[in-house]
Amino acid sequence: MNTSDSTTPAMMSEAHLREQAGELRLHGLLARWSEVMSQPEQARWVARLLGWEADERHRRSLERRLRAAHIGRFKPLADFDWQWPTQCDRVALEGLMTLDFLQDASNVVLVGPNGVGKTMCACNLGYQAVLAGHTALFITAGQLLGELAALDSDSALRRRLRFYAAPAVLLIDEVGYLSYSNRHADLLFELVSRRYQQKSTVVTTNRAFAEWGEVFPNAACVVSLIDRLMHRAEVVRIEGKSWRQKEADEREAARKTERAASQAAPRGRRPAS
Repeated sequence: MNTSDSTTPAMMSEAHLREQAGELRLHGLLARWSEVMSQPEQARWVARLLGWEADERHRRSLERRLRAAHIGRFKPLADFDWQWPTQCDRVALEGLMTLDFLQDASNVVLVGPNGVGKTMCACNLGYQAVLAGHTALFITAGQLLGELAALDSDSALRRRLRFYAAPAVLLIDEVGYLSYSNRHADLLFELVSRRYQQKSTVVTTNRAFAEWGEVFPNAACVVSLIDRLMHRAEVVRIEGKSWRQKEADEREAARKTERAASQAAPRGRRPAS
């Protein structure tokens, strides 16, 4: 192997390399720094090794944060058919992907009927946040509120609220598909309040805010909950028919075509005896 090729970090200053070794907490190397760096050949190898170690740790950190985010499989925004929705602010959605809303802990609310791409957009936001070095967590409203309401001690509830308050981006999917009790409403209000002006929350919902009283019937905190979510929030409305229904119809049409072609194909003759 040629250890002097120009693609290595050999031209990095020794101070930069030492700083990198410190960030990687390679204390054994730092203790023998003068000895190791006294020879040019060893110094070039140190530069390579530091680069490899930094890249590997970055890769593992990214994988770990992606697993912890529970985003799962999703369609990249680049594959989204912008012509399918009857209403969709493409500029606003693509602007959100820059993650500028994280700088002032603003929220994002994606509103629209079932199947128009709200969850897909939320997953893309969470994925971009993780790629940028932030922490993210994706969870449905039913899972979140069901788990919190099932906790039977104040200490366990406080720990779990701290857990959900911690990520830089919390993505709460499907608010409005179920109805919840007053306790569920109070728990969501408590969580949103803890994150308010501290961390960004992304919510997908099929209900306009005026209808959230039906989602949390008789809950006294609904107005305050909406107020905290809406303050400095980017609200994007998506309208149209269900994309999932469109894909299901296309698959069914393709199967019918295949069956028709199979039935129309001439059968092979039986071989002569």
